[in-house]
Amino acid sequence: MKATISGGPAFAHVHVDLDTGEKITAESGAMQSMSADLDLKAHLNGSFFSALGKKWFGGESLLASTYTNNTQGTRRVTLAQDVPGEIRRVDLIDGETLCMQRGAWLASVGDVKIKTVWAGFVSMFVGEGLVKLMAVGGTDGGSFWYGAYGGIIEREVDGELFVDNGFLVAYQQEMKLKIALPGGLFASMFGGEGFVTKVVGNGKIWIQTRSIKSLAAWLNPKFR
Repeated sequence: MKATISGGPAFAHVHVDLDTGEKITAESGAMQSMSADLDLKAHLNGSFFSALGKKWFGGESLLASTYTNNTQGTRRVTLAQDVPGEIRRVDLIDGETLCMQRGAWLASVGDVKIKTVWAGFVSMFVGEGLVKLMAVGGTDGGSFWYGAYGGIIEREVDGELFVDNGFLVAYQQEMKLKIALPGGLFASMFGGEGFVTKVVGNGKIWIQTRSIKSLAAWLNPKFR
């Protein structure tokens, strides 16, 4: 299988060339185009309760789509996310884990499990939800793709870092999220920031350059 990310960072999409017998699983509705003789199967996005959890709490669709190449040649499917922005590929070996924001998962291949886990009330308070998505590499390893609104910035955290709510896309499992005021009470409340996410630990995080919530707040008054 060969996968190429094109159109980035603003309008990224993934061209996936499947050889005979290969397959890829993607979020429902992610297909932009596909070879007509690929086999497409819709199914629950995990077990029944896992699929419900991903839909209600993880921002993912109840169903997923698997594209399988049962022909004798190479066939292509092109995948895209709902919002304009960058897409990243992550390769996971056995036991490796990456946490993601709601709705970030786009597709995966190989031995990678996408599941929802309890994130805690701190995560909900800072806008990341009670449940977070986790991509976990299995024994045979695999790859997955996730997307963001806008570009994606990788940051190495050594101690603490403030991230405004709605901008944290992904982070390594060992990183902890806390609630914080970026300045004094007056500056935080009246400077437009309020409470933010404080990321604590030593590891990597990935931040998107735009916020859907900020876009919605900017657009709503214009439709009144």
